[in-house]
Amino acid sequence: MFKPISLYIGLRYTRARRSNHFISFIALVSMIGLTLGVAVLITVLSVMNGFDRELKDRILGMVPQATVSSTQILTDWPELAKKIEQHPHVTGAAPFTQLQGMLTAQGQVSGIMVTGIEPEYEKKVSIIQNHMVDGSIDSLKKGEFGIVLGKQLTDSLGLGLNDNVTLVLPEATPSPAGVVPRFKRFKIVGIFSIGAEVDSMMGYIALNDASTLLRLPDGAQGVRMKLDDIFQAPIVSNEIVRDLPSNFYASDWTFTHGNLFSAIQMEKAMVSLLLFLIVLVAAFNIVSSLVMVVTDKKSDIAILRTLGASPATITKIFMVQGTVIGVIGTVSGAILGIILATSISSIVGWISSVFGLNLFDAYFINYLPSYLKLQDVVVIVSLSLILSFLATIYPALRAAKIQPAEALRYE
Repeated sequence: MFKPISLYIGLRYTRARRSNHFISFIALVSMIGLTLGVAVLITVLSVMNGFDRELKDRILGMVPQATVSSTQILTDWPELAKKIEQHPHVTGAAPFTQLQGMLTAQGQVSGIMVTGIEPEYEKKVSIIQNHMVDGSIDSLKKGEFGIVLGKQLTDSLGLGLNDNVTLVLPEATPSPAGVVPRFKRFKIVGIFSIGAEVDSMMGYIALNDASTLLRLPDGAQGVRMKLDDIFQAPIVSNEIVRDLPSNFYASDWTFTHGNLFSAIQMEKAMVSLLLFLIVLVAAFNIVSSLVMVVTDKKSDIAILRTLGASPATITKIFMVQGTVIGVIGTVSGAILGIILATSISSIVGWISSVFGLNLFDAYFINYLPSYLKLQDVVVIVSLSLILSFLATIYPALRAAKIQPAEALRYE
């Protein structure tokens, strides 16, 4: 079967045994370097994607993705919620009233952000019902003054389900004894466990109980939304406010937690850049190995030139050899990286259980998340192949410049 001469000789050189074993060793190191670089890059990016997704699911599942609030208490919030849900990007809407205070119990004090909610509506916009470890948010009923707290907070205060806790508000109340802070005793009717900052600083009470504490009519301060695309939050919230009276204003997660996700994206970019240097070093190893091969094959090149091979043909021979090394290393790395990325959670979990290690006790999740994106794999493989190809150009051009008479003079 017909084969282009440059492709045929290039492939023969790739698999031929050389008299100089050091050249073979350098070529092997180049291939292994590319394999490891690509595999590690895919695996680490998948783990960082996993952490990014977990943060979005957990934190943005609890804090409002977008809100529409009013400067006045909303007594007709069900109508507003119904109107907001008609927006194509909104998948759920729920009323809320927020207040800040301190929880005191058994001599312990802790700051807290308390949100007044309607349990049935809250299930549409929050993941709290999926992370209850004790009790239920359905136990939050008007006039019963129940509260749902995070596990970290209850543990730090030494409390459990059905225990009592006092909420102190930073608002003064006149009394015969003078001006004293406003406070109310609550019963813990539910405990949730999300992780991160949410467990230690957030609590939930019934919507109308929040109004009672603030001495306002029964109603809500605003309506929070759940969106089909969280990155559309600023646009969607502003579109909704545009059609409402002037006393309404919008807010979204980019104001409250935007810096956190910006930091994650920056960290991902920096780690990717550092790991990409491994691939770059491996590509330079291809240059080294091909330069040695060219030196080793000077006589072969001279003979080919005397038989009529053009400089372009010689160039192609060595470009084929370098490209094959790059393709094998990159494809092997991609396969290894995909296997590692899809099984890293199980591998780390097995290591933790076998050796009794608690690797993730300090983090908001108790396992190593991994989320493999096809886009990442395509970008990494493409860049690795391009670098490998570019690394072949200099040695191949150097081979093409060898003069036959000069090369054969000392043979």
